[in-house]
Amino acid sequence: MTWSNLTILFGSMAIVTVVLLLLPRFVSTQDREPHNEVTAAIFAMVGVLYAVLLAFVVIVVWEAADSARATTFREADQLAGLYWTSRQFDSPAGVELTNLTLQYAHNVIGAEWQLMANHRTDPNTTELVYRIRDTTNALQPLDFRQQAQFQNALQHVEGLASERRARLTQVQDAVPPLLWIPLIAGAVLTIGFAFVFGISSIRLHLAMVLTMTAMICVVLIVIKEMNYPFDGVNAVQPDAFQVFLSRLPASR
Repeated sequence: MTWSNLTILFGSMAIVTVVLLLLPRFVSTQDREPHNEVTAAIFAMVGVLYAVLLAFVVIVVWEAADSARATTFREADQLAGLYWTSRQFDSPAGVELTNLTLQYAHNVIGAEWQLMANHRTDPNTTELVYRIRDTTNALQPLDFRQQAQFQNALQHVEGLASERRARLTQVQDAVPPLLWIPLIAGAVLTIGFAFVFGISSIRLHLAMVLTMTAMICVVLIVIKEMNYPFDGVNAVQPDAFQVFLSRLPASR
């Protein structure tokens, strides 16, 4: 867990502790205790609504990360298909295409992945896609077998470009800023209602409210860390491209 996340967690718990300890000076426990039943009914409604909202957002960010991960594997599959197809051509264009596919994988892993963590893309890798397309079009099939391979290469190039566009689009996927308003407001409201209960034991009341605060903060931190698929502690890694490079045959 990062320092910012620890600050959010323990800072929130510290604020809750201070507020709860100071609350009896303004509203005594005896004054709050007769309203526990009404408070409990409202608290239950607010808590359920907020729990549904949290669950919905967690599912959204999880599915976004899972979709981004699947996109990287489809992109790597297209790249692998193009690599193996290029090896069917002994011409200079075929050899160059083979090298370009390897360079693309290295660029994505070494340069572009770090930029994606900052929600940016690598223009050099984009330029490499153009070179791959031009080199593929320069292939000259010599027979029917190579003609079929040439058509496969064209399909893999378009598939590679399409999946790359999808990946770059997913770099910006995030929880809409407008949705953070009910997330934060709901947390404050839910925890705030817990203050209203009149409980004679301040230690018990504090333990209950701190436990709920910690749980809510942890879920919000999870959402924050999964907000962008390629950023955070659960960021999508370039595993698909690393697998592709690790299973290559001897260079020709």
